[in-house]
Amino acid sequence: MYDAVLAETVTINGADGHAIEAYAARPLQPGPLGGVVVLHHMPGFDRGSKEIVRRFAAEGYNAVCPNLYTREAPGADPDDAAATARSLGGVPDERLVGDVAGAAAYLRGLPNSNGNVGVIGYCSGGRQAFLAGCSLDLQAAVDCYGAFVIEPTPEGFPLRTGPIGHLSEHLSCPLLGLFGAEDQHPSPAATQELEGLLRKYGKEYEFHTFEDAGHAFFAVERPSYRPAAAVEGWKLVLDFFGRNLAGAGSTAA
Repeated sequence: MYDAVLAETVTINGADGHAIEAYAARPLQPGPLGGVVVLHHMPGFDRGSKEIVRRFAAEGYNAVCPNLYTREAPGADPDDAAATARSLGGVPDERLVGDVAGAAAYLRGLPNSNGNVGVIGYCSGGRQAFLAGCSLDLQAAVDCYGAFVIEPTPEGFPLRTGPIGHLSEHLSCPLLGLFGAEDQHPSPAATQELEGLLRKYGKEYEFHTFEDAGHAFFAVERPSYRPAAAVEGWKLVLDFFGRNLAGAGSTAA
């Protein structure tokens, strides 16, 4: 079995045609293959985020992670870039949607693409994955413990974002949500409220909440890492993308 993967830093066109840095990986096989846009967590465009991109390539997907902090801190170390972005209130929602649209267009433009694109995000990226699924023509979205979809940001919190649960009406694709029972951002009550909105609008979704897990249970280098939840979570993600990203899909971002 030939399973070589190409991984590299690339430049893609983001919101307003702005050239932004991204990390891409793809199997060296003809395809046709689905694509995955990976949205990094608040700590930024770091080693862990790039490992996730390579994991999707190893699983048979074209994948790309845009550096959402390119404009604020071009070329900066992830910690410094994240600190700069936080000091400015985070990534504006409108710009995020444009950057994901550019990442989706990059994936759909690859010669081995089948046209289907999904998005997955972690922490702040989970909220952004939900936002992208409600704003763009995508085939699948995965929200990994995305905070502030339902609840407002606390007083003094570095991100200046508002709730976006009302956008559920416009969700364009199936949604997978993975959450921790011990998390407070989002809390179990918030995820239940989001479920209610998705049911109200007749959207296709599946939510899983893991006991003995809090926020960032996928993050292997952090104390929050929970191996059992992460292993099961990966199985759910790969099954979900396998069902929704196979075959010929859309050509519009």
